[in-house]
Amino acid sequence: MRFLTAGESHGPQLTAIIEGLPSQLPLGKADIDPWLKKRQGGYGRGRRMVIETDEAQIASGVRSGRTTGAPVTLIIPNKDHRNWTEIMSPEEGGEPRKKALTDARPGHADLAGGIKYRHKDLRDVLERASARETAARVAVGSVALKLLSELGVEGANHVVSLGGIEAADGFDWNNLEAIEDSDLRTPDQDAAARMRERIDAAKVAGDTLGGILEVRFRGLPVGLGSFAHYDRKLDGRIAQVCLSLQAMKGVEIGRAFEQARIPGSAVHDAISYAGEAGGYERGTNRAGGLEAGMTNGEELIVRVAMKPIATLMTPLPTVNVVTHEASDAARERSDTTAVPAAGVILQTIIGWVLADAMLEKFGGDTLPELQERVAASRAYEKAY
Repeated sequence: MRFLTAGESHGPQLTAIIEGLPSQLPLGKADIDPWLKKRQGGYGRGRRMVIETDEAQIASGVRSGRTTGAPVTLIIPNKDHRNWTEIMSPEEGGEPRKKALTDARPGHADLAGGIKYRHKDLRDVLERASARETAARVAVGSVALKLLSELGVEGANHVVSLGGIEAADGFDWNNLEAIEDSDLRTPDQDAAARMRERIDAAKVAGDTLGGILEVRFRGLPVGLGSFAHYDRKLDGRIAQVCLSLQAMKGVEIGRAFEQARIPGSAVHDAISYAGEAGGYERGTNRAGGLEAGMTNGEELIVRVAMKPIATLMTPLPTVNVVTHEASDAARERSDTTAVPAAGVILQTIIGWVLADAMLEKFGGDTLPELQERVAASRAYEKAY
């Protein structure tokens, strides 16, 4: 599979085209829009989340509630575009442009992007580099999650820490409602209360906060990815897509950074065999579900570090790229933190990587073919 997105933060819409989906996959707005809503949620979000109420329009590739095998086109209108129609117009003229951005913001794509593409109005960089683009990727990823669910794979995400406050390690597949009901996506209510206090203080100070997210998937078959080539290793592919998300700065599978400090005997997972009924088992999952670039049948655990958002309401010093004079960084509408929402985005985009790996391994033009091949593989795993 592959996909392409297009659109700017204040343009008329975001568009995504997905190619390679099998036919007969049940798909509708009800599979996409809830993920778009989750992306907009979380304590600490800014005013843009009030303006936009994201919904996807399915423009091609789906008929009578099922994919046809043709490319799927998804459109997400930008409601705020009505206030930016003249500013974002593709037509000639309108110079000097309104809302031109010339004070480069530290931590953003502004300065490097302006030099790379030779823009002095850094809005030409900002509009595409904006995290608004992630709405399109969440829509795409939600389709992948739908495909995974039809293959017996389930995912979840939660906040591990925010602003330096650690949540208790109490993830439970049988209590996902506690995460969904939390505006900070953690079942640890005491930690959530302290996180809200820290977010409130940061907002008053014009500052921002980052954190650590954890994404999990269970039900994955053995052997997704490969050990044979560097670009087929699944951990590398997961890391790439995670770090492609705005503000993400680090990725680990399982507890990799902790494991780097302890002996191998405390890191690796012993293997046992429970017979054809149970297959191979590991009493622990320190590897986080991946060994040598391949899934090993255990739960996949991915942790990602998100830096504080770079748009500060108390701006850092910078330089005006037109006058070269010292100035304060431009202030665009922003969040105090988007850590809870980031977990949602990460789950969907990791889901895309996993769905792509499933199709790569098992093939099939239709969902029933794919399901049959996955079921046969699961049976082989146990009997091997």
